[in-house]
Amino acid sequence: MPALMKFLHLAAAIAWLGGVAFMLFALRPVAAEQLAPPQRLPLIAQILRRFFGLVWAAIGILLVTGLAMLLSVGMKNVPIGWHLMFGIGLLMFALFGHLYFGPFRRLKLAVATSDWPEGGRRVAQIATLAIVNLVLGTLAIAAVIFLV
Repeated sequence: MPALMKFLHLAAAIAWLGGVAFMLFALRPVAAEQLAPPQRLPLIAQILRRFFGLVWAAIGILLVTGLAMLLSVGMKNVPIGWHLMFGIGLLMFALFGHLYFGPFRRLKLAVATSDWPEGGRRVAQIATLAIVNLVLGTLAIAAVIFLV
């Protein structure tokens, strides 16, 4: 069971962080270079809608597996890196919730009303928050690897 928990935890983290990296460094720049806002922003909104469904599932898996692993060892017995990963993970979940219910909701509204300048601002805001989460995820991984 511990190996399954680790596998699911890692798979969820890889899906989330890998998807963020792909969106930020591959999809978004190419879409900005090749598509005008009326084509680019609806495309990005729909891709984010699908990806965010995966992120919600990843968050659920990360919470369940992370807590299961922490509790199986006992909170007072785990290395400091585990505590840091847990705290950083909670911060990442909260930041994603803000991103989803704030800027992403406003992006969908901007696309629905063809407000391309507002949509562009919201995509930029989403990208900024996603970069913060990507950095936090990297720090969480580093904490659990280096602080054992």
